[in-house]
Amino acid sequence: MQEDSAMNSFDFSAIEEMDPSLSEGHHVIYDREVPYELRIQESGSGPQEVGTLEAVKVKLLILGEDSNPRHIKMELTSENDMFFHYLHSADSNGFRQMQESQKLMIEFAELPTILVRMLNACIKEPHSFLAVFIMHRDGRARLDFIQNIEYKFIELLSLDFVASSEEAVRQQITFRYNAMKSKLAILQARLQDISALVKVKNPSLLLQLQRNPKRSSMHK
Repeated sequence: MQEDSAMNSFDFSAIEEMDPSLSEGHHVIYDREVPYELRIQESGSGPQEVGTLEAVKVKLLILGEDSNPRHIKMELTSENDMFFHYLHSADSNGFRQMQESQKLMIEFAELPTILVRMLNACIKEPHSFLAVFIMHRDGRARLDFIQNIEYKFIELLSLDFVASSEEAVRQQITFRYNAMKSKLAILQARLQDISALVKVKNPSLLLQLQRNPKRSSMHK
């Protein structure tokens, strides 16, 4: 948590703008890790394997205005598996088919807000709201948002996903590696600046920090 706070205190916007996910003009409206139950299904009618609960990084992107999107993307990645990369893509026409098949009472423009609400519910109320991600060997996948109401489960919304191409995965891994490398360089430069300042103001404190870095961090 302390590392996340330190990272968030710096302006990394220039680095984030190099994200290949933004190449078509989309902008990010949601970027968080969400607990997902990951399942693998061998065939369309066969039984699903027992799911494993993992933190999946969810990035929700919009093309156009937030109140009137022309296109929506949801990207799923994992820190545990750099090659895990799935994409849901929808415009108003594709959503209309989903709306009819699932009997949804919302419009396309409302979908981003609903998705953000459901994702946050899975984080804040994991016993009541579940995100189940079912993967097939052929690269297709489905995300089911499920609500646990006392003695039954209610399926709220389902999204179809597809595994990204090798080229798209390669671009994403390259970006994530270079972004982390650049952020680390910025943080190291900042640490050197702080060390130089402390050396001038309080040399004995700097000596103490260098001798006992772990102990100092535990007493923060």
